[in-house]
Amino acid sequence: MRLLMVFMAFNLIIIVHELGHFIVAKLSGIKVEEFSLFVGPKIFSFRKGETMYSLRVFPILAYVKMEGEDEDSDSERAFINKPVWVRASVIAAGPLSNLILAFLLICIVYSFTGFNTRTVKTVHEGSSAAETGIMEGDTVVAYNGKRIYDPMEVIQFLYISKGKPTQITIKREGEKELITKDIVPKVYREYLFGFYADSTPGRSNVVTDLAMGGPAEKAGMQVGDKIVALNGTEVTAIEEIKAFLKENEEAEVAVTVERQGSKQVLNITPRLTENYELGMEFLRVEKGSLLGIMGSAARFTYSNIRMVPYSLYWLVTGQVSITEMTGPVGIVSTMNNAAQRSETFMEALLQILLWTGLISAAIGATNLVPFPALDGSKLLILAIEAISRKKIPVEKEAIITSIGFFILIGLSIFVMANDIMRFIIK
Repeated sequence: MRLLMVFMAFNLIIIVHELGHFIVAKLSGIKVEEFSLFVGPKIFSFRKGETMYSLRVFPILAYVKMEGEDEDSDSERAFINKPVWVRASVIAAGPLSNLILAFLLICIVYSFTGFNTRTVKTVHEGSSAAETGIMEGDTVVAYNGKRIYDPMEVIQFLYISKGKPTQITIKREGEKELITKDIVPKVYREYLFGFYADSTPGRSNVVTDLAMGGPAEKAGMQVGDKIVALNGTEVTAIEEIKAFLKENEEAEVAVTVERQGSKQVLNITPRLTENYELGMEFLRVEKGSLLGIMGSAARFTYSNIRMVPYSLYWLVTGQVSITEMTGPVGIVSTMNNAAQRSETFMEALLQILLWTGLISAAIGATNLVPFPALDGSKLLILAIEAISRKKIPVEKEAIITSIGFFILIGLSIFVMANDIMRFIIK
């Protein structure tokens, strides 16, 4: 049931995107020849007015077919014959629909779960934050020269900068001016299995998530496993596991886990990992006002939008490896893991909605990138047409789109294969 919910959520993102194109095209008087749910041979279809509505056999994706979108047409209702601003509105409607969907879903999730703020709740003694002079109640405004809209961005920028000394900007109550301070993150190396533990007292040896491609995942550890022994020595808390690994270092460990009432032994070789820490925690609002929820959801959505150009930059500069990219297989797996580790149906639903919002924002923003075959490239072509007042021939645009399409297909195959290999090589 939860896997089905994940699958439906993934399709919802694509359907909403195509609905954006469809609705604006209809409102603009463009003839829409077909709106199809899914792809492949038709299961059934019906015509309403001039538009054919179809359901196809392979339950993934959706598409809109407009007259004059990919070919010349003499009809005044053809897409190609509409003014530039109309065509641009139709193209932009898809990505914008994804961004609106993301915002609405995050609002729903935050109304039930609450949300994190940029306000510092706790500063750990002896930490980088404490040594810098950060105080409880301060609001983090920027880190490493980059504006902060969501507290998770602090962690992202901390890790992408490899924990190098930098500057942090805060807003302090009673101070009119922003305060910028030098901060030196704590860098520490430790041997890890690559799993995340339950924070509930008495359950810190229960696996809540796995690092993709990490030693634990490759050895077959699963979400929900309870680690009860290491090399035959009983452990009951994450602190005991960390202490054991500190002494053990890189030697292989026989890890005994309880899974669905039975015990299994997994042989796992820990991996030396470099981590970075600032030593502060952010305040969480458990039940916010409507304006607070909407404001936080808007910042979260924008945060995920701007991570698209940042990620492309990090990819080009080598700060992030292409092997770290995740495709549909990895996304569905991550969403399913989040749903499966939830104790109740409501928790699972909220986890799926959260991930759907995050991915919808990313897909909307990615589609605005001016790369051939993406909506962003079509908007760029329309901008050139508006400036030059000269229409680019359909056949030339089709060639550009085809080249980009094959590049994207090649990249998609690589990323999907990378996702699949993460599951096979264990």
